[in-house]
Amino acid sequence: MRDVLAELISIWRAGDTAGLATVVRTFHSAPRPPGASMVVAPDGSVSGSVSGGCVEGAVYQLATEVVQMGTPRLERYGVSDDDAFAVGLTCGGIIDVFVESMSRVTFPELGSVANDIGEHRPVAVATVIAHPDPQWVGRRLVVRPAPNIPVAGSLGSARADAAVTDDTRGLLAVGRSEVLKYGPDGQRLGEGMEVFVSSYSPRPRMLVFGAIDFAAALAQQGSFLGYRVTVCDARAVFATSARFPTADEVVVDWPNRYLAAQAEAGAIDEHTVICVLTHDPKFDVPVLAAALRLPRVGYVGAMGSRRTHDDRTTRLKEAGLTDAELSRLSSPIGLDLGARTPEETAVSIAADIIARRWGGGGRPLTEIVGSIHHDAQVEGELKDHLTRY
Repeated sequence: MRDVLAELISIWRAGDTAGLATVVRTFHSAPRPPGASMVVAPDGSVSGSVSGGCVEGAVYQLATEVVQMGTPRLERYGVSDDDAFAVGLTCGGIIDVFVESMSRVTFPELGSVANDIGEHRPVAVATVIAHPDPQWVGRRLVVRPAPNIPVAGSLGSARADAAVTDDTRGLLAVGRSEVLKYGPDGQRLGEGMEVFVSSYSPRPRMLVFGAIDFAAALAQQGSFLGYRVTVCDARAVFATSARFPTADEVVVDWPNRYLAAQAEAGAIDEHTVICVLTHDPKFDVPVLAAALRLPRVGYVGAMGSRRTHDDRTTRLKEAGLTDAELSRLSSPIGLDLGARTPEETAVSIAADIIARRWGGGGRPLTEIVGSIHHDAQVEGELKDHLTRY
């Protein structure tokens, strides 16, 4: 829903009703992940996508019917259907799509959810998408991570609310959206009720140090990938919003001082990406030393030639960094794409970040046999967090 939230909340605030279609489950090579959404506005216009074009027409028609009838629907689309060539997914995938009407009446809490997302506060929405009693379908809970914050809404019973709230907080902790299965009254060992949990964790941060032309291209690429981008440089003449229009914020400060303050404030976590593009020792050595000593950070990379890298490594060792800490540094930054321009270099850096995040090897897919997705790391994180709740 995040990708169509602006359009959806506009319709909601106007007091109108929209059709919302959400991918809740995928099989094989589905083009869009769980949580991808499409909105059908009252005037018939469309925002977002559930399949990249394969089944949009069929989903559009279903959304129109759901708004008219007021009854939510769960439908499966894919090559296993008899109408595969009409509404199937040519990539061979299968998707389950939940379609519901969205208005102030059907989802009165949407405004507060939108505010949480806009303010980078974690929130999750758990919606019943299948149940033996049709009256349960479409009911939802709005869950925040802190146990002392009341849950909004109800699924139909205290037992179901408690079970789903507990599991939803576990999924929210890792930013995971997926379908959970229970018995009709929330029994953990039963079946019959399916609940789709859509997690809206704060956007991960990308900190770009060095207000140069490559930083402008990287800020644009980072924003495109969903990061909340900050560009920081001690030189006020270069660190201006006009030079970095796609960055969420531009900060004038010494890089190491800004990073230390952010870490002290708890604003750095295992999803944070740090890119040092200054290739000037007086800036990059102190900030890299601080970054590589952080207990939790997703990626640390530094721009520069092989010669710059060797000099930088020597300086970092002199600053007391260990070999284990230096092994976390991606330098020279990026993958070998033969990049030349700032824009190409930004793609190279983004590719390196993605590969390290998901365990990819950076090789052409034509050279790889088997699945093209790397889900083992995510599954491991999910299981680890769920055992804590």
